[in-house]
Amino acid sequence: MKYTQLGRTGLKVSRLVLGTMNFGPQTDEADSHAIMDAALDAGINFFDTANVYGWGENKGRTESIIGKWFAKGGERRDKVVLATKVYGNMAADGESWPNHDKLSAVNIRRAVDASLKRLQTDYIDVYQFHHVDRATPFEEIWQAIDTLVTQGKILYVGSSNFPGYKIAQANEIAARRGGTIGLVSEQCLYNLAERRAEMEVIPAAQEYGLGVIPWSPLHGGLLGGVIKKEVEGGRRASGRAADSLANTTIRAQIQAYEDLLDKHGVEPGETALAWLLTRPGVTGPIIGPRTAQQLESALRAVELELSEELLAGLDEIFPGPGPSPEAFAW
Repeated sequence: MKYTQLGRTGLKVSRLVLGTMNFGPQTDEADSHAIMDAALDAGINFFDTANVYGWGENKGRTESIIGKWFAKGGERRDKVVLATKVYGNMAADGESWPNHDKLSAVNIRRAVDASLKRLQTDYIDVYQFHHVDRATPFEEIWQAIDTLVTQGKILYVGSSNFPGYKIAQANEIAARRGGTIGLVSEQCLYNLAERRAEMEVIPAAQEYGLGVIPWSPLHGGLLGGVIKKEVEGGRRASGRAADSLANTTIRAQIQAYEDLLDKHGVEPGETALAWLLTRPGVTGPIIGPRTAQQLESALRAVELELSEELLAGLDEIFPGPGPSPEAFAW
């Protein structure tokens, strides 16, 4: 495994991030524990989760599965850089009860304590804001975070799904307050088929020293060889990938992508991950394996070298928007 610094911090993290969103809803506890053991054995030390994972009436279940894994001992907790998130409604009945969601100081305090209990740990390495909260000023948010850092409950703070201007706003206010390190990472939707983050989000992250953690690196499976799997095994795409392939223009684009990779003798999913690892500012993409086999495939991406010819071909099929303001001006 290869490692890098998380943004401007001294924290070393693996170039692949283990996403745990499938733990509970699609992968049972025993298999989830086996995947985490295999990831740690392979050198992946950066694990990502969220308080709402498990979804619906099972919100919090994913954190509980991770907590039970930590409780097995074997230095599991000490070896892991643990990231979780706050924002979503965690009220037991699922209704929007006041102050049980978003980023008010009272909800941040409640959410941290609840996550720590489920995770069976006394600190969170990277506490991430899952979405912007337009109703809560950053002065209030940072005051709550400063208290939690002083208490030793969290070490660093990151954002997720933030636009570039919110990254700037958050860190400018943190700088004015003094004593607050501000955001150190941004977790955003970014992959070959979805490159809008290159316009403002990634430049803002680089300017302010945030590590970029792309989620959905295979774009819901669309970049994982879906057409080839249909032809060879009769397995049809589902969810977002199926919806996308219903568009003839997108289907032709994905076919061109798979044909290009066949020409170069590389696998689609591994290539999509390896491409992200070549992108400026990217710390590491989040992989969400449901099985041990999917984890093994993702691990190969770290060692995959993409030729300049292949990179140029990928840019031709999936052209990026270009830098701002040129991307939307002239």
